[in-house]
Amino acid sequence: MIESWQHIYSTFEPIAFHIGSIGVHWYGIMYALALLTAIYMGHYIIKKDNSSISSEVLDNYIWWAELGVILGARLGYILFYDTHTLWYLAHPWQIFNPFMDGHFVGISGMSYHGALIGFILSTILFCKKHHLNFWKLADIASLAVPLGYIFGRIANFLNQELIGRATDMPWGIYVHGVLRHPSALYEAFLEGFVVFVILFLYRTKAKFDGEIALLYVILYSIMRIISENFRQPDIQLGFLLGTSWLTMGILISLSFIFLATLTYIFKSKNINKRI
Repeated sequence: MIESWQHIYSTFEPIAFHIGSIGVHWYGIMYALALLTAIYMGHYIIKKDNSSISSEVLDNYIWWAELGVILGARLGYILFYDTHTLWYLAHPWQIFNPFMDGHFVGISGMSYHGALIGFILSTILFCKKHHLNFWKLADIASLAVPLGYIFGRIANFLNQELIGRATDMPWGIYVHGVLRHPSALYEAFLEGFVVFVILFLYRTKAKFDGEIALLYVILYSIMRIISENFRQPDIQLGFLLGTSWLTMGILISLSFIFLATLTYIFKSKNINKRI
C-alpha cells in the first residue's frame, strides 16, 4: 500500500476520460471543481448568514473575480518569480501567449499571491461600479475560496507541480527517483481546509466588516510559510539573500501578513472609537 502511494506518479493516468478524441485531464477537472466549490460556498454563506449581498450580485461578481484572479496570477508570476521580467515588460503581448515557435505549449507560471492581488483589485472595481461595500463582499469571498483552493492544490499535486523537498518519511512520493514531501497536499490541508474551518467557525463573532477577509490573508500567509518549509524552492530563484530558508513565497507571505495586520489594527481602532 505504502509502496503504491510512493510510486503514484509512475502509475497515475493524467487523462480521466475522453470526449471523442479529446482527452479530459484530471488537472482540468480539479480546477473546475475548485471554481464550482467556491461558487457554491459563496451562495451557501449569503443564505446561511442572511447577507445583504444577493445571489444575483454574487453571480455577476464571480466573473469579475475570476478575471482578476487569472490576470493577477499570471502577472504576479512574471513580477515575482520569472527571471525574464524585464523582457516580458518590454514585450507585454507575450505574457499570455500560449505559443512558442509556432507550437501550442500553454501558459506556464501562475502565482497565488498575484491572484490574490488581482482578486482584491477586481473586487474594488466591482464594488465601485455597483456601489457595494467592498469589505462585506470580501468577507464572503474569503469564506468561499478556501474549500475550492483544496481542489486547486490537488490539481497541482496530480500535475507534479509544487514539488516537495527530499524526505525519508514513509508518506513521501518519488519524483524523478527522489522521495519527496507531497507538499501540494500539505498546502491543500493547511491553506485550504484548516483556514476554512477557522474562518467558518469564527465568522459569527466577527466585529467589523472586513475582519474575515483580513484574517484570511493573515491565516493563509501563515499556513503558506509553514508549507514552504516542505516545498522545494522555485528552481529559477532558489533561496533568497544567501539564506537556507527564505523563499519568495515566504517573503511575499510576510509582506501580506504585515499589510493585513496593519489594516486589521486600523479598522479595529476605528470600531473602538465608535463604541
